[in-house]
Amino acid sequence: MAESDAAPAEYRVLARKYRPKGLDELRGQDALVRTLRNAVASGRIAQAFLLTGVRGVGKTTTARILARILNCVGPDGRGGVTAEPCGVCEQCVAIAEDRHVDVVEMDAATHTQVEKMRELLDSARYRPVVGRYKIYVVDEVHMLSGHSFNAMLKMLEEPPEHLKFVFATTELRKIPTTVLSRCQRFDLRRIDAGELAAYFAEIVGKEGAEASDAALALIARAADGSARDGLSILDQALAQGRGRVVEENVREMLGLADRGLVFDLFEAAMGGDIAAALANLEGQYAAGVDPVVVLGDLLEFTHWLSRYKAAPDAARYAAPEFERERGAALAERLAVPHLTRAWQILLKGIGEARLAPDSLQAVEMTLIRLAHSADLPTPEEALKALDDRKEAASPLPSRPAPPPERTAPPPTTPPAGMDPMPGTFTELLALVERKRSAILHANLRNNVHPVSYAPGRLEFRPADAAPPDLARDIARALERWTGERWMVAVSSRPGEDTVAEQEERRRRARLRRAAADPGVARILEVFPGAEIVDVHDPDDSQAENTGR
Repeated sequence: MAESDAAPAEYRVLARKYRPKGLDELRGQDALVRTLRNAVASGRIAQAFLLTGVRGVGKTTTARILARILNCVGPDGRGGVTAEPCGVCEQCVAIAEDRHVDVVEMDAATHTQVEKMRELLDSARYRPVVGRYKIYVVDEVHMLSGHSFNAMLKMLEEPPEHLKFVFATTELRKIPTTVLSRCQRFDLRRIDAGELAAYFAEIVGKEGAEASDAALALIARAADGSARDGLSILDQALAQGRGRVVEENVREMLGLADRGLVFDLFEAAMGGDIAAALANLEGQYAAGVDPVVVLGDLLEFTHWLSRYKAAPDAARYAAPEFERERGAALAERLAVPHLTRAWQILLKGIGEARLAPDSLQAVEMTLIRLAHSADLPTPEEALKALDDRKEAASPLPSRPAPPPERTAPPPTTPPAGMDPMPGTFTELLALVERKRSAILHANLRNNVHPVSYAPGRLEFRPADAAPPDLARDIARALERWTGERWMVAVSSRPGEDTVAEQEERRRRARLRRAAADPGVARILEVFPGAEIVDVHDPDDSQAENTGR
């Protein structure tokens, strides 16, 4: 037959072509590898192994490696059990090619009937034909019926010396405890996205192809900890790009949104800019992005920001440099209550979008709710504001007066369509709140120490967490709202406490007064360990209503 007529070589998918053949090739399962090596070195090899984990993390692959470890005889045919199977002896080759007569792989879904399990166990009593051990690999073992598990128990309690079981499952909770207690259990963890991306880069190099780091990072994120899923996506990307994997193709293939657009959308929604948020969504939808995926990206980003607020060092490594820099700046400007509220809105919105006849409309409604919620105070802030109003109206000298504001002559009539110039810093804060600028409002409350204030002029000392462009952002926003040019300057003088610090000081004063009350003290004695969380005085409301 002519050379041109020769059939092309059969293509093997990457997941099969690069399936690990030894412990050294297992990715992200260091604890399992270490334990198996020590077990082989000490001769403490269990009769039954249970491998758990999500799909694609290497359960079946590990089972086959175990079979080679137990049956390898070395290149000379004289070797024993080893943590480094040779891969060239007849035993290793037969196991790798799925034709070893003593290594039986079966799907538990086809052996649910107790009669089939009894037949299998009867044959297990006979010694192996060619191998050192007879090994039964049972995939998705949780699919077995209760009677099948009971039939297996006796064999697990007193197994023949030549028999080994390797069970694999994704549903650990469905396996009876009587079976769990007789197995050596290994929990295969999800593989870290960074480690997956590095692994995919090695495979791309072996294939003689090209791939950008951003594209591989997207594939690793979409794999969700599964090496097999990631290799399937990489296979598709290589075919689509003819050996060249780029970020744009991967995004189009997976229907993902551009991360920069996700950042822009989040900032617009949290800033109360509904028009910009809807325009962003419309652009992504026109580019072929699933609206539900957009909400999922926003939810993931909200989680990352919340995690950054709780543990910055632990969250930084989990994102690329662009996301770390921009996300960190945004996390500093948003308070945890605003993020948790955004999480709840987005989570509910995803469920609605999946059930709605038109997912785009449902996502738009979610973004509108998110934008309108940006200017809503948290329950704690609402209670503090109520307490502050009560304190301001109370004639009792025991209540500390709020810090004095630097006032100025009333401003002139504002231009048409513009807001009046705020006369005090408190009025300025109220203006920002009315404009639904949640990020700017949070910064003014938490990161600004007022030094001096007059309409059109603000001097302040920024807190350590304040963004570097805060003064510019304040000036631009106020000029846009009032129609007047503002001078906003950063000072090195201490200034007053932030609004949040003032509110916290007043709250602590209320708590101290409450703790000093004899009745409250008696309650605390009766309930050891109890503490005063907050104080709400009904007498204040009554005094306001009666004019006392």
